[in-house]
Amino acid sequence: MRKTIQLSKMTIEEKIRTMENLWDDLCRCADTIPSPSWHEKVLKLREKAIEEGREKFVDWDIEKDRIQQSLK
Repeated sequence: MRKTIQLSKMTIEEKIRTMENLWDDLCRCADTIPSPSWHEKVLKLREKAIEEGREKFVDWDIEKDRIQQSLK
């Protein structure tokens, strides 16, 4: 049975709730979802950039604060 969601008739709250439900459902079976092949390529490029000193890790809490400050 196929259900059609009429997005244009949904409120923002309904759309967000629907996305959250979809995300929660996907998270329950995350182990069975294969990563696309391009993920590995991107990760290798990022690892190389870190090894070469072109990039660095940033503490997430510090970065969140920086982002929040930039939005003010």
